[in-house]
Amino acid sequence: MVDQDANEPLTKVLKAVSDPNRRRILTILVQEGPTRVTDLAARFDMSLNAVSKHIKALERAGLVSRKTEWREHLIAPEMERVGLIAEWFGQLRSTWELRLERLAKIMGEENQDDK
Repeated sequence: MVDQDANEPLTKVLKAVSDPNRRRILTILVQEGPTRVTDLAARFDMSLNAVSKHIKALERAGLVSRKTEWREHLIAPEMERVGLIAEWFGQLRSTWELRLERLAKIMGEENQDDK
């Protein structure tokens, strides 16, 4: 079993995106760029306060940053941190590709033996 430190960046990121509303917020920000909190909240069937709490969870994980201009709060994605997820999935994918290559090799050897 792999021992994951709760303070490790990937662990923080995965915890933050475990909630579907946070994943949706992050997806909107990645696709559309920096967005005002009020504009984000208008896209959800929840209060502005609830959306703000989700944004704060994403901020704690380093997935988004906040820039305040007067009374406006702009939320922007932090792509370097988002990249941790892609990197982790890439590692998983390469592991499975190696396993599939080994399986194909074994199956090929068995087919050679049948002839």
